Amino acid sequence: MSKVLKCNNYQWQGVDRKDYKSATSCYKGVHRYSLLGEREDEQELNFQTRYFEVEEGGYTSLEFHQHPHSVVVIRGGGMMVLDNNIYELSLHDVVYISPGTLHQFHADANKKLGFICVVDRYRDRPTLPDEDYLDERVANPEVKKKIRK
Repeated sequence: MSKVLKCNNYQWQGVDRKDYKSATSCYKGVHRYSLLGEREDEQELNFQTRYFEVEEGGYTSLEFHQHPHSVVVIRGGGMMVLDNNIYELSLHDVVYISPGTLHQFHADANKKLGFICVVDRYRDRPTLPDEDYLDERVANPEVKKKIRK
């Protein structure tokens, strides 16, 4: 069934704010809103649309997956680790994260960072890298300083 989810101050009608993940040791100050693709009446969608909000000074988990996803920044700004690089993120920037790419979002621009993330409905779980993986994959010393685990 078609629908419109009305938004007021980055909260959507009928959508609950959830914890980012069940494990709390690998991130700081992150919540998510499952906008489309998880409810019973949305089974026709082959993707899920979610909104993530990172509190000022917070960060998402450092991870990689075997599925691609796209991200659009709709609130604030910050920085992002994307494999062996760091990128500044601003309002309306778009990010493509290809399969197997190490990534982490940081709300370190003295404001919240909010972004829409679209992923396949059926996908693998994120993998948190170990020290051996990081030693092999991350050569940039600035990236090594930036990442949080």
